[in-house]
Amino acid sequence: MLYYLFRFLEQFDIPGAHMWSYISFRALLTLIISLIISAWFGEKFIKYMKRKKISETQRDASIDPFGEKKKGVPTMGGIIIIVSILVPVILFGRMRNIYLILMIITTVWLGFLGFLDDYIKIFKKNKEGLKGKYKIVGQFSIGLIVGLILWASPDATIHENITTEKQGQEVVVTHKSEPVKSLKTTIPFVKGHNLDYSKIMGFCGKNSNAAGWILFVVMTIIVVTAVSNGANLNDGMDGMCAGNSAIIGVVLGIFAYVSSHIEYAAYFNIMYIPGSQELVIFICAFVGAMIGFLWYNSFPAQIFMGDTGSLTIGGIIGVCAVIIHKELLVPILCGIFLVESLSVIIQTQVFKYYKHKGQRVRVFRATPIHDNFRKLDSQLDETSRYLLKNWPHRQFHESKITFRFWIVTIILAALTIITLKIR
Repeated sequence: MLYYLFRFLEQFDIPGAHMWSYISFRALLTLIISLIISAWFGEKFIKYMKRKKISETQRDASIDPFGEKKKGVPTMGGIIIIVSILVPVILFGRMRNIYLILMIITTVWLGFLGFLDDYIKIFKKNKEGLKGKYKIVGQFSIGLIVGLILWASPDATIHENITTEKQGQEVVVTHKSEPVKSLKTTIPFVKGHNLDYSKIMGFCGKNSNAAGWILFVVMTIIVVTAVSNGANLNDGMDGMCAGNSAIIGVVLGIFAYVSSHIEYAAYFNIMYIPGSQELVIFICAFVGAMIGFLWYNSFPAQIFMGDTGSLTIGGIIGVCAVIIHKELLVPILCGIFLVESLSVIIQTQVFKYYKHKGQRVRVFRATPIHDNFRKLDSQLDETSRYLLKNWPHRQFHESKITFRFWIVTIILAALTIITLKIR
């Protein structure tokens, strides 16, 4: 809203009004306001939740040795994150931008889905929360909506990059002048740097383009669902998910910015995506909300984000990656989320396999994998056999686990950025 106001005032030569045309100015202002809202509203929200006694009532002591200390800590802190994102985005963003609209829809949609889950857990006293199939349907639906809108919207276009050579030595990258609907996406470590979904579906002949769009929509659904669930699983220790997500958000903001700048896009030999600069506004609000939330969520946590926050965070990351055509970099950038999900899948499938044989076999001490590092020998199920019982050799405090997971995410974030030059 303020963007349009000051652009209007600019024609009257109001001092400073022209600053609102700069993405860097609006992005930094968004970051600051998001931090302030998160800190101010967070304090008010925590006090309100404590007054209403809306808090954690039970913790699994077999997994969390610090669980007793966390009883009575307010939850549903994802509301703080959502408010801290949406308010500055609405104030400083160009609301006619299709990408910004998609990010807002994703935030509200998955925020509501996570809120339902937390509501059932807290007010209905149902520890399981919203049934898994309903969560999947909600995640599937937003992935489908995003994929179809990107398919149908005339504003969701790119300028394809063209590589030319001068005198056989200097390689120059330029972009086509005409915007096009594209099924190309950036692929790491490969010369040429792009993968075309329509070429994958080339066996469909003259229908390969339509089949490529169907594959794109399916990929969007998979990415959004997988990252949303991965973030949800990663939210198990104080500050864990918020810290990892902030780091991932910084990288996505960098990608969105270089994708929106024709010269930087040419330098990195990636697609030029007009309008993606508004994603920088959203991501700055996202990072600001994450850092502000850490003020209260770092150990010992004064509030938990709950599924209201974790499902939303993962969805935001997934949708942003799809919009800027970087979804194939997600397994690297969100490697922590991937490992968390894989650990649960492996643990579950191995247990089911041996259960049919009348045995109780587990791979890890506990899953998601971060729980494996804090579970004591005395907490292990004596009726089960653990394939990795002696890993790790000792229990770690959750603060140390959290910081080490952050460090791994920083390394993966750096690796994700340099994949643009390693090919």
